[in-house]
Amino acid sequence: MSDGFDCDYIVVGSGAGGGTLAARLAEEGMHVILLEAGGDPRSEVGIDRFPGDYDIPAFHPFASEHPAMAWNMFVEHFADATQAARDPKRVPGKGVLYPRAGTLGGCTAHNAMIFLTAQACDWDLIAHLSGDPGWGSASMARYQERVEACRHRPVWRWLARLGITPTGHGWRGWLPIEVGKPREALADTKLRHLLEVAGIAAARRITGLRASIERLFQGALDPNDRRTNGAEGLCYAPLANDGHRRTGARERVLSVAKRYPERLRVELNALVTRVLFDADGGAIGVEYRSGRRLYRAAPNPAVADGALRTLRARREVILSGGAFNTPQLLMLSGIGPRAELERHGITVRVDLPGVGTNLQDRYEVCVQSKLAHTWESLEQVRYEADDPVGLMWAQKRTGIYISNGAALAFKRKSDPALDEADLFIFALLGNFKGYFPGYSKALATGPDVISWAILKARTDNRAGTVRLRSADPRDPPLVQFHYFEEGSDHAGRDLRAVAQGVAFVREATAPLKRKGLIEGELDPGEDIRGPALDDWVRDHAWGHHASCSCPIGKLSDGGVLDGRLRVHGVNRLRIVDASIFPRIPGYFIVSAVYMAAERAADLILEQPVCARRSASA
Repeated sequence: MSDGFDCDYIVVGSGAGGGTLAARLAEEGMHVILLEAGGDPRSEVGIDRFPGDYDIPAFHPFASEHPAMAWNMFVEHFADATQAARDPKRVPGKGVLYPRAGTLGGCTAHNAMIFLTAQACDWDLIAHLSGDPGWGSASMARYQERVEACRHRPVWRWLARLGITPTGHGWRGWLPIEVGKPREALADTKLRHLLEVAGIAAARRITGLRASIERLFQGALDPNDRRTNGAEGLCYAPLANDGHRRTGARERVLSVAKRYPERLRVELNALVTRVLFDADGGAIGVEYRSGRRLYRAAPNPAVADGALRTLRARREVILSGGAFNTPQLLMLSGIGPRAELERHGITVRVDLPGVGTNLQDRYEVCVQSKLAHTWESLEQVRYEADDPVGLMWAQKRTGIYISNGAALAFKRKSDPALDEADLFIFALLGNFKGYFPGYSKALATGPDVISWAILKARTDNRAGTVRLRSADPRDPPLVQFHYFEEGSDHAGRDLRAVAQGVAFVREATAPLKRKGLIEGELDPGEDIRGPALDDWVRDHAWGHHASCSCPIGKLSDGGVLDGRLRVHGVNRLRIVDASIFPRIPGYFIVSAVYMAAERAADLILEQPVCARRSASA
């Protein structure tokens, strides 16, 4: 640009937050440079298993471990070394694998594509904690409409043209949302029978069969129907798919860059190392290194440091690196807890104690059932794009590969006294016990196993931390979650809730054993109950929705951002990603991040023109 600046806005990170925001700002006439530390393997030729690992919904576990885009972060669940070692997933000397994605689209390029919107109570709590009613459910509802293009409620989609929209869905957004149709995905009659029996058993236990039938007609088992989305009961898992093919932030960015190449510039393989500042202390740009696989979480990271470059933004710098990398980048730039920065010899620019604190996640475990018969649907499955099932997907968009593996789901309250359901339980086809190196191959070796995943929403633990491993921006940070009682959940409510989820699964699977559809429980094992079950949950739980490490809130409360997502004490610097929430929203956070990014665009575009600076600033 002729005035000495490279763009209006620099956005660091291309995931659900940064990719969405950069695209929206460019559509609104802004000049944006989007920096992504990884590449775009989906568009390259000759990469093993691509584009199938990206495109095919059932292949998402392989995408998360693919060396072309994986960032293999390792985290700790406990500071107590004895307790930490009890987790069979933990790699000695490293921790527990936490798959992240260094690629265009961020973690939307490898996630399970599930699109579950946060409930009204989640947004209202964020509004209360931030003191900004704009984060409340009434305000945020319009951002769901801006993001979502719902394709799985055709009658209501037609009625929406007449202005009849009680479901709360968006119909004209940029993100297509579909479902893997059971009859197209599950040709196995025994498998469908098993799921029907389990579904009926779960429905009877939750709300009674009559109430479940009534709910079916009202919400069609749609978990995102705002009339029923906080209720207990059976549901399905909507997916961010376009014609049963993955879609997400990558497709959004590329679409806008194609339409407005003069406004949106995407720089790949650009690892941002620090934020640059004006004499007045405001953000003016970034320093980054250009090169492939520079971040040491990547498999086979580069030896060389890459070429050092800088960019300058006329208006703002926006960090969207996620719950681990955004606090790391802030601290590398001199913004964070004084003691932490001084420990690594980093000059303190702003002493901001909340950076890298308040880290939160879901708890998840899997109960596994041994089937009486192997899946007929999996007999020809090799999880290769050219196997018989892969060819069905490519030619007809049918077969089990159109599903992400989630075959049945239901919501439940872990405690009847709760106002809303806090457990999301879903059946997965395959052998899934959490994340460890090689987990995707292990998942594909279970044609006689069904895994019942239990996910706990609204956890009480807010004691996790992100700290620097070193002052070298190529080194991943140290991540410590302080699970369960070691953290802030001293009353043990989360542990009891997850254990109760195991009991719910056992209720749903009991009829399957009586009918000879399953042989029994493999893990944790039917004899594991009471205190032994608590120990099993503590030893085996994991998470994959890291968030809240740079939260909105007052400085006195440990906040890092104001309600407009501006970093306290630093002009022209914002954060837009999963780290911004004071409390983790909903069950699966990607929908909330998409919606937050759309609101962030509105907040940014409200800024007066006087926010611009001269080149000599």
